[in-house]
Amino acid sequence: MRCLVVGHLTHDTIVKDGRKTERIGGGAYYSSIALSKFCEVVVLTKVGKDFPVEWLEELESYGISTIIIPSEKSTAYELLYLDEENRQLKLLSKADPFTLDEIPREKFDIILFNPVANEIPPEALSLVKAKNVATDAQGFIRDFENGRVVLNEINGEFLKNAHIVHADANEFQHIKNLNPGDIDVLLISNGAERGVAYYKGDKYIYSPLKIDVVDPTGAGDVFLASFAYFYMDCPFIQALKRANAFTATFLERRTIDFPIAEAMEKAKFVKVEKANTDEETSAR
Repeated sequence: MRCLVVGHLTHDTIVKDGRKTERIGGGAYYSSIALSKFCEVVVLTKVGKDFPVEWLEELESYGISTIIIPSEKSTAYELLYLDEENRQLKLLSKADPFTLDEIPREKFDIILFNPVANEIPPEALSLVKAKNVATDAQGFIRDFENGRVVLNEINGEFLKNAHIVHADANEFQHIKNLNPGDIDVLLISNGAERGVAYYKGDKYIYSPLKIDVVDPTGAGDVFLASFAYFYMDCPFIQALKRANAFTATFLERRTIDFPIAEAMEKAKFVKVEKANTDEETSAR
């Protein structure tokens, strides 16, 4: 299975508990390493000459191929964690956006758009060819005021060109003109709390596994990517359970180097209920 991930890899500075660390980040990074567990993955990104080579070599160690379009700067963020669930983002620099001509027309099994700073033209979703087109809304609704990240209200009609859309509960409030029935799957996560998923317009409530999370960075990106993969072969609810369990295992270990069987065993304990019913429902 061939998968394409599009988005800026980022240079992240993490500030938490008074400590500062630097590492590779961005939705494209976390989504690609999750998919690398299952697929042949290609990442299309833009970085500057200042981007550490060893971070790109890390992707190669997972078997991930990178198509790097040179940029004057790399996208860099400061992530200040206020607590385990809440953080403040500050944009320090931004790589060049993609043009429509730079979006591949080659066919893939999964194409996942995961922008972090408005780098992907909305029209790109209608140009690509894939069995499953998935996208995260976060990078489409972000704007920046003196580097501080704010969320803009957007016209979400372009998201109808995707099969799977993910947003967190706060982000989704800023998306207009997108109804759950407009796409196959809409995933609305809420951190460690209960989330909402729509399958062909039908509403489901899911409860993430209760785990001790030291660092939640990348959770939504891993969730979206793993769901996009499982949804290729599994019924909706089974894919939702497996994606939740895979994400929980990643958060516990902060790596994808774990047996798939471990995550699949945990999937049995993820609760999914159809809204307005008391019994668990399956969907195909």
